[in-house]
Amino acid sequence: MKVIRVGTDGSDSGASAVRWAAEDAVRRGLPLRILHAVAPWLYDTPVDARFASVRRWLLSQGHEVVDEAVAAARERAPGVAVEGEVVPGSATRALLERSGDAAMLVLGGHGTGAAAGLLLGSTTLQVVSHARLPVVVVRNLEPVASSEVVVGVDAAAMAGEPAIAFAFEEAALRGARLRVVHAWSHPASAGPGDMQPLVYDPQIVAEEELRRVEEALVAWREKFPAVEVASEVVHGRAARVLAGASARADLLVVGTRGRGGFTGLLLGSVSHALLHRAHCPLAVVPAAP
Repeated sequence: MKVIRVGTDGSDSGASAVRWAAEDAVRRGLPLRILHAVAPWLYDTPVDARFASVRRWLLSQGHEVVDEAVAAARERAPGVAVEGEVVPGSATRALLERSGDAAMLVLGGHGTGAAAGLLLGSTTLQVVSHARLPVVVVRNLEPVASSEVVVGVDAAAMAGEPAIAFAFEEAALRGARLRVVHAWSHPASAGPGDMQPLVYDPQIVAEEELRRVEEALVAWREKFPAVEVASEVVHGRAARVLAGASARADLLVVGTRGRGGFTGLLLGSVSHALLHRAHCPLAVVPAAP
């Protein structure tokens, strides 16, 4: 059975991630697994016995972080099976190595906790870059409760895009509206080797881009008939457009392509910018292998 895995460090951002993961576990009917990573040397037998009490105290702090997170998750989601784990070593490696049975990974946006644990700034970037499953990044932000999921798309690659599937699924589970946003800065190429015009009418280009998006959405609308869908084509930089759209959303979903990099509409710089600028939780969904 799949689970939802969330990493926490005891910070406000980590606590927000645990709450979000607990709520999504309810929606999906999945167990929740909470992970906190600590320095490996805390498990070593100290040469100097005077350090033993320090080691025990630091380890107890780690277990306290997990116990508090488990209690918060159970309070938030009473019907969900919740377990916590303290592991030695890299938080990134621990999360990725345990991702085989996960439906998604959830992390706080940034910051470190009082105990030696997840350095969520670097951990988040590394996990998002290497995970082969959706990663949801939750910053400690005030919820807007808008009942809307926003997904950023590339009109040329929507047919089998995992990010689209994830966004539709989340919208269906929440009973929320799905806003499909396509940002463009120049006319799309019709095919390989096609030269883009130096002069063009933005209104005509926008209408053509919207037509392509709507055509690609036909199959998704049929698969998720209960989901209300609104399409939006915007002339502008993707990071700015999607960050703005996230201000009125409960969740922003973006996709990635390629090995170790982002291409197409959502470049590396765009995804990195959204990790810092999104006004709601951000789901980064890798392309299918």
